Amino acid sequence: MSSQLSTPAASPHDHPPGGLRGLVADWSSDQRAFKVSWGKAMMWIFLLSDTFVFSCFLTGYMTVRIATTVPWPNVAELFGMNIGGRQVPMLLIAIMTFTLITSSGTMAMAVNCAYRRDRMNCAKLMFVTAWLGEVFVCMQAFEWTKLIVLEGVRPWGNPHGAAQFGSVFFMITGFHGFHVTCGVIYLLVIASKVLRGHYDVSGNYQPVEIAGLYWHFVDLVWVFIFALFYLW
Repeated sequence: MSSQLSTPAASPHDHPPGGLRGLVADWSSDQRAFKVSWGKAMMWIFLLSDTFVFSCFLTGYMTVRIATTVPWPNVAELFGMNIGGRQVPMLLIAIMTFTLITSSGTMAMAVNCAYRRDRMNCAKLMFVTAWLGEVFVCMQAFEWTKLIVLEGVRPWGNPHGAAQFGSVFFMITGFHGFHVTCGVIYLLVIASKVLRGHYDVSGNYQPVEIAGLYWHFVDLVWVFIFALFYLW
């Protein structure tokens, strides 16, 4: 006696959709496979593209600095501050770096509070992070004012050495400062939503983590700028 195996009827859902629905299904296949939300995936793509931009800027800066025949300015003296009659080299830059690294720590604690559904502490830590970012931008504005007004540095010239110094300095630090400013606004928006309980309804605090990804990226870029521009 032979037994026959019955095969289930083919369902229309077993076949991949065509047209626009098929395009959307193909585009989102990696998102479904790796269980990554659209927001986080798009943020990673944006950060990857921004990495290329900053890499091009820093590579161009290093190329210009190596190729120039005019001596490069002494950054330790140029970015020094006079405190009590003594010239302290790189003091403002050290404070700026400490402020931004500290903000990365507060942002990490905010993400931890978000996943513990600690709404109030999460919002407070995000506001602190945004405040530290704003302090960084204000110190950078002070640094620019000092270089332009007191030191005479311009994007098209520099009385302390190589003329290219002004252009690469204002371009790289200005582009990074723009990212920090956008990050401060971004954090304030997300923190306001957290404070109002916007994410308690859905129970999804992932926007806080996504904002943290952006902020950590901004901090990491500054580490490279600090090492290559101020310490080299």
